[in-house]
Amino acid sequence: MTESLTVAAALAQARRCGVARLDAHLMLARLADVDRTWLIAHDDALLAAGLSSRWASWLERRASGEPLAYLLGEKEFHGLLLHVGPAVLVPRPETELLVDWADLLLGDGGGRIDVVDLGTGSGAIALAVKHAHPEARVVATDASPGALAIAKANAERLALPVEFIEASWWQGLEGRRFDLVLANPPYVRADDPTLLTLAHEPRMALTPGGDGLSALAAIVAGAVEHLRADGWLLLEHGFDQAEAVGDLLRQAGFEEVQTRRDLAGHPRACGGRFARHP
Repeated sequence: MTESLTVAAALAQARRCGVARLDAHLMLARLADVDRTWLIAHDDALLAAGLSSRWASWLERRASGEPLAYLLGEKEFHGLLLHVGPAVLVPRPETELLVDWADLLLGDGGGRIDVVDLGTGSGAIALAVKHAHPEARVVATDASPGALAIAKANAERLALPVEFIEASWWQGLEGRRFDLVLANPPYVRADDPTLLTLAHEPRMALTPGGDGLSALAAIVAGAVEHLRADGWLLLEHGFDQAEAVGDLLRQAGFEEVQTRRDLAGHPRACGGRFARHP
């Protein structure tokens, strides 16, 4: 017979496993199908029989570094609750910087606006832009069928019409031009020790190998054929890549090249306006 746990005993197990208190509360509330405030007020309550083994499994997974969002199956991004899984990166607060910047550029809308999100993953950027700017025609691409399946499901659940294309960067977009291009491509250096802490997330979405700049360079190089006059390209990058990405933009003919910092004060995004075409 499976032993029943009290709320307090379950949370004590989490502490012993090194799982943060907030994470433990969110995990236990999900497994027990109760509100987190209920857990706080009922620490002597017995949890449902049979939950112990599932709880132990979740604790082991979280203690091994698996993202909380994968266990819960969801992550909030720019006011939208997105479903996520191991096929996509967990949306980060830093990436909201791109959406905020896009909001400033798009303003109050008016007229036709074409936006593309390259390497959409869970659909976070594309769906946040579409939510804020319903008039925009938004396209999202990704080379991963698994990622696109998640992004499409998020779009359907949120009733946000976005066109999805299975392709790598500019493939599948031949002959099409946009007013705004956004991308959070893989940019981590292949030798960055941070990758060890991100082992549960898809490696292809984290690093392109080498110095981490190849995907960024490919996007910049192709953008000149896909931007309308005065269109903007906004890119997320590593905290130490702003100078290199800014140089890529200027060398490709972009003007008004700017860098934006994340909440931690790190240079996190570069963008520029393309005023002419070859």
